[in-house]
Amino acid sequence: MMIRFLRAFTALALVASLAVVPAWAQTPVPDARPVPNANTARPVPAPPQIGANSYLLVDFNSDRILVEQNADLRVEPASITKLMTAYVVFSELNQGNITLEETVTISEKAWRTGGSRMFIEPDMQVTVEDLIRGMVVQSGNDASVALAERVAGSEEAFASLMNHYAELLGMANTNFTNSTGLPDPEHYTTARDIAMLSAATIRDFPDYYPWYSEKEFTFNNIRQHNRNTLLWRDPAIDGLKTGHTEAAGYCLASSAKRDGMRLVSAVMGSSSESSRASETQTLLNYGFRFFETVQLYEAGQELAPARVWKGMVEEVMVGLTDPVFVTIPRGRYDDLEAQVQIEPQLGAPLEAGTVVGTINVQLGEELIASRQLVTMSTVEEAGFFGSTWDSLKLWMNGFFEDDEEE
Repeated sequence: MMIRFLRAFTALALVASLAVVPAWAQTPVPDARPVPNANTARPVPAPPQIGANSYLLVDFNSDRILVEQNADLRVEPASITKLMTAYVVFSELNQGNITLEETVTISEKAWRTGGSRMFIEPDMQVTVEDLIRGMVVQSGNDASVALAERVAGSEEAFASLMNHYAELLGMANTNFTNSTGLPDPEHYTTARDIAMLSAATIRDFPDYYPWYSEKEFTFNNIRQHNRNTLLWRDPAIDGLKTGHTEAAGYCLASSAKRDGMRLVSAVMGSSSESSRASETQTLLNYGFRFFETVQLYEAGQELAPARVWKGMVEEVMVGLTDPVFVTIPRGRYDDLEAQVQIEPQLGAPLEAGTVVGTINVQLGEELIASRQLVTMSTVEEAGFFGSTWDSLKLWMNGFFEDDEEE
């Protein structure tokens, strides 16, 4: 039966030997980058070792991790907690449960919350938008509590929502007990989980994400600057959030976009405000200098025809539901290879979107991307005579293949 197996994949090899052709070579794609020349390949040095307890650098589109150190170490998130506070609030906005224009009555508890503040006062009426900016830009603990109370009735109930969303996002080593990041033994996260949350914020809330790049916000006649000093240093950096307590050290979740490539970093437990900025800059510079991200295929792109038996048509196109991005060392584009594998005997009926194979992208011996292939259209079952004829052909193919094996 080995010949039958090999024949099933020989036809695939012809389809699969598609060189990896980027979608933008066929149809223009926004922010598409020019194909690098193989002669420009440069060696990639070892990742930098920076002064922080844990850290991670990942590409936003491909999810490839470029640098990590103690990324799953449990640490205190401090005010980086407010990334999840904002994520929950943004979700409530999108669901229509609250609006930016509505006002929130400030409670005694919110006013008394210690730490960084936006300087709201008891019984003051403050819009949801101002509270969000007071939390995101000024890192106001008082604003965080006020928003938590508006959304869930109490900060304790809001923490349950935070943990619910953390679970949905796959933040497996995170637990929240408050909306501010004030110290608590059961309030913890990891660099990996914070990078995951940062990427989700950028992906899920593009309309709200620009608040993270605001350099200052004035409320109650008090102007405060964003504590993310990288916003002044590098125009490519457009977020996200700082954090600091004595136990947590100085932390920074950041993102930057250069020439269409977006990186996300999380640096937890550095020694000073200047250190968290410089160490983050070191990570980002390393990623941008030695790697590049290219889009190989678009969402919905058809890749190959597949034979269908007992159907109203003999072929169906298979393709991708989502775009495919890969992050590779600069100059290694020409070393990419793609292989398509499709199930050898597809029988009708087939619904559009049925998984029927995979496409694997390799760089040398390394598998760097693998995606499911689905049918791009529905194939109805043929009538009696069509089905019978295909059954006969399948039987005859099997008969002759078995005969050759002997």
